[in-house]
Amino acid sequence: MGYRKQLIVLHTVLAAFFLPMGIMYAITGGLYGLGLKGGYDTVETELQLQAPLDGELSSLVKLAEDELKKQGINPPTGSAKVKKGGTSYYFEWTGAVRDVQLHPTEDPLVATFKVKDTNVQRYFVQLHKAKAGTLFKWFAAVWMVGLVLLFLTGGVMAFAAKPYRKLALVSAVAGCVVFIGLAMLS
Repeated sequence: MGYRKQLIVLHTVLAAFFLPMGIMYAITGGLYGLGLKGGYDTVETELQLQAPLDGELSSLVKLAEDELKKQGINPPTGSAKVKKGGTSYYFEWTGAVRDVQLHPTEDPLVATFKVKDTNVQRYFVQLHKAKAGTLFKWFAAVWMVGLVLLFLTGGVMAFAAKPYRKLALVSAVAGCVVFIGLAMLS
């Protein structure tokens, strides 16, 4: 099999295999750029605490895990962090299916506990933003390599075919100019 036929086969396999992922990233990214991010169904409760929140990530994760277990809710699949702003902070644990937040209140022995379940659109946005579990994150990394290979194989095929060489060159230069111009204006 010649190199051109191998490129066509590789390009075809990559395009077909990654088509669902490409559609998901294109739609969620385009809608997100227009301000359409999806939403949440949020349930907010007050937690009575034995001691004031200490702002330490590990203790906040433990508190959130214990409360989720009490409520029979699975924890988020993404990462947890303490978000700080000025003299205040809150705990946030994000995932594809749900986010959890824990906010201190004026009463040091009461905290606000929010469980935010994603709607369908927000679920796919969360996948796009790498808020999923480890397996999907690895698949997204493979997708990144596959996408680069898809562009490279398509580019090589276009430049290798004499009737399309000039068109490919003009398109590549135009794409670079538009990308750089818009990036500089943003």
